[in-house]
Amino acid sequence: MAHILKKEKEFSYIEIGEGTPIIVLHGLMGGLSNFDGVSGFFSERGYKIVIPELPIYTMSLLKTNVKSFANYLHDFIEFKGFDEVILLGNSLGGHIGLYHTKMYPEKVKALIITGSSGLYESAMGSGYTKRSDYEVIKKKAQDVFYDPEVATKEIVDEVYATVNDRNKLVKTLAIAKSAIRHNMAKDLPKMQTPTCIIWGKNDSVTPPEVAEEFNDLLPDSELFWIDKCGHAAMMEHPDLFNEILDSWLNKRGF
Repeated sequence: MAHILKKEKEFSYIEIGEGTPIIVLHGLMGGLSNFDGVSGFFSERGYKIVIPELPIYTMSLLKTNVKSFANYLHDFIEFKGFDEVILLGNSLGGHIGLYHTKMYPEKVKALIITGSSGLYESAMGSGYTKRSDYEVIKKKAQDVFYDPEVATKEIVDEVYATVNDRNKLVKTLAIAKSAIRHNMAKDLPKMQTPTCIIWGKNDSVTPPEVAEEFNDLLPDSELFWIDKCGHAAMMEHPDLFNEILDSWLNKRGF
């Protein structure tokens, strides 16, 4: 699904639909298209879907960290003039959403995390010693999913190009260190924002016990599982992901 990328000031983003804003936060290697299924579904159900391009590789190395990205998100929300938003994040995007919610709880009506970092990091920033070997990178990309076919050649090519770009690799490693540094175990029990946790039962990047820990630590959370599913539930099982999220949003009155 091709959407027009709007560019205003320092922000680039996709925006479709009208209604309550759901801001979608992509992961480290995740493109905006990863959320096509989600954006199409919810933009037709009374929500404004907004997917900003996060400045993962464009900020200075000093600012390449979770806190800076969360502040960037705050600046974007202010720029758009949104009073309250729902945040939906996958992987690093989930971590950014959590950290933003910790800093600006009054701005976040609800939070949805899937395969989120913030408690446990395994694959992020590791295993790039053989980055010039296309087959090694292909296997790494496939391991993100339960079904390796989801890792199309386009996805593999993009990951390969990213890890073989020296500037991007240095920043990928900086983000991995930042994700560990910004562990949220002590923060989560203080966060009262209603949170929907949707997790792949076969996630090898952030394993199922990570989802259980998020659910235990967050005071107002619900955990939903998707079977035969890896690290990116909204890509592998978009229909089921949408069904779970739609039901949760309706139940909570969002």
